[in-house]
Amino acid sequence: MKTFVAGIFLLVCTVGIYSFKSHPGSKPDAVINNSISKTKATAINNGYIKGLQEKLSLTGTKLSEEILSLALMGFNKLNAQQQLSKDSILTIIDYTMSSKEKRLFVIDLKSQELMFKSVVAHGRNTGDEYAKAFSNQLNSHQSSLGFYITQKPYTGSNGYSLALKGVDDGFNDKAKQRAIVMHGAEYASEQMIKIKGYLGRSFGCPSLPPQMNKKIIETIKEGNCLFAYYPDQKYLKTSKFLNG
Repeated sequence: MKTFVAGIFLLVCTVGIYSFKSHPGSKPDAVINNSISKTKATAINNGYIKGLQEKLSLTGTKLSEEILSLALMGFNKLNAQQQLSKDSILTIIDYTMSSKEKRLFVIDLKSQELMFKSVVAHGRNTGDEYAKAFSNQLNSHQSSLGFYITQKPYTGSNGYSLALKGVDDGFNDKAKQRAIVMHGAEYASEQMIKIKGYLGRSFGCPSLPPQMNKKIIETIKEGNCLFAYYPDQKYLKTSKFLNG
């Protein structure tokens, strides 16, 4: 793994360990030093996130610091578990945005650069223009929230596609059984927005415009992190990547 992640992101989880003796009536040195370490790590992390958000905003990207913070939290945990084969590409889908907007973002965390910005479809039972309902159930035809790890590309019934491994238990871990993959689709093109008023919908897959599909898949394939966000309170309170 590149030292970049160890040097920047894992600082979030770094806590100093000390064993000095304390004086009666005072806080133990370990507690004091731990507090200092946590404060420093948090400041570094917050500084990075703020800087990243500001840099992305220059490209017209509407990603809040809160969403970036959540995405990086899960990214860090997956990386610490050595589940990511690459350590600098993060894809975020912000399902709070209209499907008419470019709400999929591919970010190079090392250079803090936006690599791609694209419209992306949600499931037909998730909503019309806006996503509102999410599911992990078979045949729900809804999108699923949470963290995914990208797998190998393949060519199937929907053309060039990217398998996604859902790793958020109870929220997207049935992605394989549901055949939730990234692929191109005409209903996910911006031309459809002009015809219909908003993007077409999938059976739950994050479908992309045909002209963007292969470029994005080739960039994020094989072991990168994808985070599908919506402020669902059950998800935010119980996801193992955002809690504990």
